[in-house]
Formats: sequence, C-alpha cells, structure tokens
Amino acid sequence: MTSQAEWLRGTLLALAFVLSGPVLADNKPADGKVTDFMLDNGMEVVVIPDHRAPIVTHMVWYKIGSADEPPGKSGIAHFFEHLMFKATTNHAAGAFDRAVSAIGGSNNAFTSYDYTAFYETVVPQALGEMMDFEADRMRNLILSDDVIATERDVILEERRSRIDNNPQAVLGEEVDATLWQNQPYRIPVIGWMQEMEKLNRTDAKAFYDKYYTPNNAVLVVAGDVEPEVVKALAEKTYGKVARGPDLPPRIRPVEPEQNTRRTVTLSDARVSVPNFSTQWVVPSYRTAKPGEAEALDLLSEILGGGSRSRLYQQLVVKQGIAAEAGALFQGTMLDASNFAVYGAPRGDAKLADVQAAVEVEVARIARDGVTSGELEKAKDRFVRSMIFARDKQDSMANIYGATLATGGSVRDVEEWPSRIRKVTADDVKAVAARYLNLDHSTTGYLLPQTQAGN
Repeated sequence: MTSQAEWLRGTLLALAFVLSGPVLADNKPADGKVTDFMLDNGMEVVVIPDHRAPIVTHMVWYKIGSADEPPGKSGIAHFFEHLMFKATTNHAAGAFDRAVSAIGGSNNAFTSYDYTAFYETVVPQALGEMMDFEADRMRNLILSDDVIATERDVILEERRSRIDNNPQAVLGEEVDATLWQNQPYRIPVIGWMQEMEKLNRTDAKAFYDKYYTPNNAVLVVAGDVEPEVVKALAEKTYGKVARGPDLPPRIRPVEPEQNTRRTVTLSDARVSVPNFSTQWVVPSYRTAKPGEAEALDLLSEILGGGSRSRLYQQLVVKQGIAAEAGALFQGTMLDASNFAVYGAPRGDAKLADVQAAVEVEVARIARDGVTSGELEKAKDRFVRSMIFARDKQDSMANIYGATLATGGSVRDVEEWPSRIRKVTADDVKAVAARYLNLDHSTTGYLLPQTQAGN
C-alpha cells in the first residue's frame, strides 16, 4: 500500500507526478477503441483493449482523496486505503492478497489529494475473481475497534519512517503548507501526526459509508479483454452493489490571490548537499482557461523537462554549477495546481548561484519567450516520451483513471494531442509571464546543519 507521497511524488527536488497531464500521444491502444459506459448503479467503466499479451490491469478509482477530508481528520483517506485490505463478511483478512499471489499476479493501492485507487494485474481468466473481491470490499468490510487500532499504529509508523525521518519530506510538507494558503492541498496526504493519532472506528465507518460507493467510483480495465466481456462481468459483480447517496459537488476552499514571496528553510545534520525549489500556484487541466494547461506542460518541458531543457543545458552542461536542475508541472489535479523549478549545486558551486541562474532562465522565457523551433522540438519530445505509455497497461489505466477521477473524460484524453499541437510560442511566453512571478512564489531550502543562518 502506498500513499500519494510515495506513488506520485518522491522528494521535493524530484517532484514528479506520474500523471502530469492526460496521455500525450496517439492515445488509443494498439488493438481497439476505448469504451466507456455506466452501470445502472452509477459506476463508470472504461475498457482499454490491448491484446499483445495475455495480461489485464484492473483498477478501481474512488473520487475521494485527502483534500476531501473533514477538518481535523487529516490522513483518513490514506488510513482507509489500508483498511480496505482487511477482512470482509465474505473473505478473511489477506484472502484477496493470497488469491492474487496464487496466480502470479500483483496488487496494491495508492492515495492522492484527489482520489484513492486499488489495482491488480493478473491473467484475463482471473478478471471476474478480481471484480468479485473488489465489489465485496466496496461495502462489506468488518471494521472492528481492534482492526482500527492495529492499522492506525501502522500508518503512524509509516509517517515516522517516511516523513519525520526524511528531511526532504519534512521540508516538502512545510513548503506545501506555505504555498497553499487556503486550499486543502496544504495538508499532507498521509495526515498530521496529532490528528492521525485520534482517528477511530466512528471516523472510518462514516468515511466508508459516504465515499465507498459505486456511484463515486470509476472502473478501468486495460489489457487482453473485450468490452462486452468486461461489461458482463462488471454487471455481475459491481452491478450488484447498491448505489450510494448522491454526493454534493466537490467544491473546496478557493485559493486567494498570491501576493507575497515566501521562503521556508530547514537545516539538518543529515543533509550533505543543499538544494532548493521554487513553486507557484497555477491552473490545472480542470481549472485552466483553454490552452493554458497545455502551454504550462510545454513550458515545463522546455524550461526543465530533461537533458535537452534550458535549465539542464545552461546549469549542468555549460556552466557546470548544478548537479541537477529542472522544472515540473502537476497538471492532473481537481483544483489549482503548482509549477516548480529546482536545483542543487555541484562541486564548489554555491546554492545561491544555482538559484540565481535558474531565476535568470525563468525570467528570460517570461520576457523573450521561446522559438518556434524550440517549441516544436519540445512537443515532439513530449509526445514521443509518452507514446511508450501505450506499451504498459498500467500506464494507460492510470492516465484514464486519474483524468476521470478529477473531472475529465475519455474524450479529454483522446483529444489531448491535438490541443498540445495547437500551443504557440506566444502561449508559452504568456503563461510564463502570467504565473511565474518570483514576487508571488514560495521557495524551500534544504541545507546542511553547518549552513544554518547563511
């Protein structure tokens, strides 16, 4: 079981979403058309046929993440992800895992700000069994006080080992809490320790009854299957689960206008190489004006998307002052998102020099824009790199699942390439000038203990 911090983001420096935006290439799988339909109880189903190998990836996405948690109950979404692996009225604890293992499959789950997902990769003949297990735990979990207490200890230890024991993760939480002044993205997915310690059976049961219903879920099946077979199996399993109460729209607190430059500094004896990241609040694919999110994606690629990016070429290759430097845009979010640049010095170079050089490149694009040739090459790199997503069933399932769980549609995924191709150099310059204002940013510094106060 993994949290959003593990599955979608590593350290703040390496900030990287697996799903930075909808799929970027010729999105349709090799063997057939993506099919999308609804069960009578409101569960959406997406089938992505791909017959190149006798394997199928089965994913259930619930439209509930840490940003939907009640005030004072941080961590309940991730906590409940863990509880979903416990006993039900029909299966003993561990039976699901053993069934997957017995056929040589794999399974896991993850929690993010905007969704929680559960998945299995198995042979096609086992698909019905996987659906039966998932449909069972959608409503039939046994949530005793003992189960709650035991698993609460597990997530508390997870926080100690993965967050409290990791200076980069601690800084990441503090930067998030500073960047976001009002939106719940400021609260860590795993939760705050003092609130996690108080999570109880009543909290878990209320969360389960409200959100774990078929009409709040998306089923994505990718692989060696046919849509009609998936539909028959889904109706036989998930279709038997009663529809839950209709949930209100996912309207969250709105982020106020950002009008200050803020810094967060952490010095720690365990840090040997300092680093920094600067972040801005920007629109996501769901909240942006037409074309803006696509332009932000291409801006991140041109500015710091890889070894051919401006930051890498200038700071790592030409100036030789950085061990790493890059930029990232988190496009698949339900609400506003963030854009980040980051860097770490190499050799005798100073962190301040790396940061200054990064800021020069950001200002240069905002002032002068990018060339048409540079933009076209970035588009090609972006598209080519994501074409390979079609070679992995789980990548395709992730792309469709995350898009649908954050308010998008199958059509949004399929039309993404044409929208990317329409982005102009002026569009990229415009979003850089509009959003990457250093006076409205948050910068985090991770320093060795000896640099405290420098």
